[in-house]
Amino acid sequence: MKKIGQFTLTAGLAAVLVSSSLPVMAEAGSSADRISQKIDTMTLEQKIGQMIMPDFRQWNGSNHTSLAPEVANIIDRYDLGGVILFAENVSETEQTTKLVHDLQEVVKQDDSNDIPLFVTIDQEGGIVTRLGTGTNLPGNMALGATRSSTYASDAGHIIGSELRALGINVNFGPDLDVNSNPGNPVIGVRSFSSDPELVGTLGSALMKGIQDEGVAATAKHFPGHGDTATDSHYGLPVVDRSLQELEQVELVPFKRAIAEDIDMIMTGHIGMPQIEPEVVTSKNGTFPLPATLSDDVITGVLREKLGYDGIVITDALNMQAIVDNFTESEAVLKTFDAGVDIALMPTILRSEQDVEKLDQIFKDVIAAVKDGRLSEERIDQSVERILTLKAERGIWNGTTDTTSLAEKIAQANQIVGSPEHKAKERAMTEAAVTLVKNDQRTLPFKPKKNANVLVIAPAADQTDSMKKTITSLPKNRNWHVTTANYSAATLPLEQNPTLRAQLDVADYIIVGSNVNTSAKLLPTALEQAIPASIFRYAKQTDTPSVLLSLRNPYDVAVQPDAPAHVLVYGFKGDPNGPDSEAGNLKSAGPNLPAGIRAIFGTFKPQGTLPVDVPVFQNGIFTDQLHLKFGDGFKNWKK
Repeated sequence: MKKIGQFTLTAGLAAVLVSSSLPVMAEAGSSADRISQKIDTMTLEQKIGQMIMPDFRQWNGSNHTSLAPEVANIIDRYDLGGVILFAENVSETEQTTKLVHDLQEVVKQDDSNDIPLFVTIDQEGGIVTRLGTGTNLPGNMALGATRSSTYASDAGHIIGSELRALGINVNFGPDLDVNSNPGNPVIGVRSFSSDPELVGTLGSALMKGIQDEGVAATAKHFPGHGDTATDSHYGLPVVDRSLQELEQVELVPFKRAIAEDIDMIMTGHIGMPQIEPEVVTSKNGTFPLPATLSDDVITGVLREKLGYDGIVITDALNMQAIVDNFTESEAVLKTFDAGVDIALMPTILRSEQDVEKLDQIFKDVIAAVKDGRLSEERIDQSVERILTLKAERGIWNGTTDTTSLAEKIAQANQIVGSPEHKAKERAMTEAAVTLVKNDQRTLPFKPKKNANVLVIAPAADQTDSMKKTITSLPKNRNWHVTTANYSAATLPLEQNPTLRAQLDVADYIIVGSNVNTSAKLLPTALEQAIPASIFRYAKQTDTPSVLLSLRNPYDVAVQPDAPAHVLVYGFKGDPNGPDSEAGNLKSAGPNLPAGIRAIFGTFKPQGTLPVDVPVFQNGIFTDQLHLKFGDGFKNWKK
């Protein structure tokens, strides 16, 4: 290892800036000699550094929103190839631009390393939106409900241009998982659809939009996380399918992305016993080897079967699916041996004391190369892929840009969350709103003057957004809007006189439902029980009511007493009202306001279901369908 350089943040740090112009893809072969020569001069430690990508979401107990000198020293010491940013790092536009600039400045001031960083982020849109300010977008399943490649392309261009303006050069999206399992607890609305062809079509359009803006896109989570019942953040999901079965569903969108030159592919921590026979025995039992660590999956299927020769990056290696069964060094070594190029978050770094763990990973990888368990040729293959993409995307081009930080910030302020982007966001979100039930033409609501409207949802941010949107409607005739929230502490309706009193005076009732697991659909779950009791009560009192589905659309199968069902595929709205968390930009998004505008007839819902909705009975989804892919456009009052 080289000696740690003492990196100090000074006023000069802001004097030089990574180019803010659109990177130009290099011509094939034009940089091959430069890349080969560079690899020949790199030490083994520097090569490994290009293959390690940590996060610094917090440092010494605080969100890492400005570059800590200790973090700069870590990047400098290990010649890291990239970092991943999280919501804790990116609070607003000027701050994010400055942080990214300072991260790249570490490399600029390093005499022994001229390879800029991959600065990466999970900006999927919808419920996975990291940026504190900007255009959040309605998310993939909402795009699936529009069936529009144009909207998907627009979403990609918005994401790509905003990230590029901030200096972020890699996006970990689009999510190409096919959400074929309605009980999936981690994908859900992050997927475009349960139809693999639609996922491929819209995923390709979004991917091209990102990459056309000069930002690398990443297809995830290979070979497919859509048919799982376990969240790999907390355990190891298993997909017991043959390669032939995978080729019919999970691999369809990945094949298309590869054919259309996706820059990166992210692995999923998924056991694939019919593809990879190796099992892992740990203190927790015996399990299939996760795909991330499997040479049969990464080299055999992805590299050889599908012909992909771009960068493969792991999902976070500090997720329970990995750490429950492997040491940190074991996980990194097995991923590299399997054919992976970048190990994402192989250890948790939150203070200088944690650096010993990173140091041990480097030592163990070096030892494995020296004793022949891992060849340096295998390492060189990955470094060549990494440098090739950095050259193609204009990240590593051998030139120094003189754009000032102030100019970069001014450009970012113009692009990030621009009125043009917000207008496109609103259009695609409204196009996604899906009406699947409208008995007696309950919708649209047409309250008379001084009518009482009750809005109910799990979170105060949500009801604040609902109230704010209703109040701002042009057709509002001095309506009185009251709010209520429900949680694990909410008493059943028969024991809740306060909620009953609100229902008794309401002329119209809107109930937001936020369901992301099948357990929340059980009759005993408050997420199902509270709305169900409200709809039964409203039915008895003949009060118009509507279910506003705020996340996975499967909740419509368990609310038969709601006369109208409106789906928006996302729980974010326009918060910061009197009851919400002040300044909570992370809960802001376009979905909830669009649903409210549809309920009151501002526009007619045009979306169609992007998934099948099975009947949910006795705690399981059955083979019988409650609603099918493509349903929508129910009766609408003139």
